[in-house]
Amino acid sequence: MNKAIFLDRDGVINKTIIRDGKARAPYIMEDFALFEGVEEAIGLFKKAGFHLIVVTNQPDVSRGWVSKESVEQMNQKVQELLQVDSIQVCYHDKKDHCDCRKPRPGMLLQGAFLFDIKMSDSFMIGDRFSDLEAGYTAGCKSILVGEGDEQRDTKEPIYRAQSLLDAAKWIVSQNAN
Repeated sequence: MNKAIFLDRDGVINKTIIRDGKARAPYIMEDFALFEGVEEAIGLFKKAGFHLIVVTNQPDVSRGWVSKESVEQMNQKVQELLQVDSIQVCYHDKKDHCDCRKPRPGMLLQGAFLFDIKMSDSFMIGDRFSDLEAGYTAGCKSILVGEGDEQRDTKEPIYRAQSLLDAAKWIVSQNAN
């Protein structure tokens, strides 16, 4: 079995845009920008033998705020720049009660199925507590990047990182022992 890093996209890999006081995914390519250190972090994960699976909620598509084509264009850019193994996307809103939308673990479980992933050797890295909850429910260790959002009824992250690169360095140091 293999190990994986499950990565939230917006707020972990790429910068978010503040709209109406809330951090939101970019809607157009001109607003899409990777955080500094992301490419280095991805390189560390690959060198350590992790599969890389992006798991991203994109409910603004179902809300009519952004086109599916725009989201797919940004995902293609992530694929081109980072060469991740898979990008799993949920376009549903909370009211849809689907199994793929984080905090549910559907996207992680789908990625695990595709690459024969041993979840207990894997990590979910996100910037929201719903990301952590999805990771824990799927059987992963979960890491929070940044301050997070409103606390949920979920376990605390095993590590609080300042950036994806910080998380990568911590994971690699833990797995070297």
